[in-house]
Amino acid sequence: MHKRCLIISGGDFSPIEQPGEHDFVIACDKGYVYAKRCGIVPDLVVSDFDSYTDAIDPDVPVYPFPSEKDDTDTMIAIRYAIEHGFDSVVLYCALGGRLDHTLANLQSLVFAQRHGLSASLVEKDNCVYTLQNGSMRVPRREGWAFSVFAAEDRCTGLCIRGAKYPLEEAELTSSFPLGVSNEWACPEIELCVESGILLIVLSRLQ
Repeated sequence: MHKRCLIISGGDFSPIEQPGEHDFVIACDKGYVYAKRCGIVPDLVVSDFDSYTDAIDPDVPVYPFPSEKDDTDTMIAIRYAIEHGFDSVVLYCALGGRLDHTLANLQSLVFAQRHGLSASLVEKDNCVYTLQNGSMRVPRREGWAFSVFAAEDRCTGLCIRGAKYPLEEAELTSSFPLGVSNEWACPEIELCVESGILLIVLSRLQ
């Protein structure tokens, strides 16, 4: 049975869609505020209490951690999902705010994918998905663009089909943004990568 984990991080707030589709909800520090704003009672709170210092409902389990640690709160939540046998993680409220935290959250997605979880990050104007050694179809979103980036040194065998700028058997490296800002030319695009982890970024056009 597919086990899905929703992780609410502490970046900029974004409305959380269909939380009931997930089997388990983890709020990370300030993410507890966002959970309450959306009427969500998390199954677990992980926190070093640096960005949230108020009380937590006594019925909600808490994993407290010292602020001086190697992992971010979001990474602790992802490690929990990996250790407890979840198949997928979806991050909300994980963009905006401090750039270093945004980059850390993107790296945490890659960490989850490398450990066998389907990993994505969702907010109202951007969605990020991971793809490793496989293929994915993405339906057209009117008013949106998509980009692909190598999350490792290189991704090989990259194919982009159904797009304004297609590619076949290309190589994408982490040092050059070849895959930035593409458009749908068909009702859906197909993305394939033979090796490496790909970050697929969908962005609403301003």
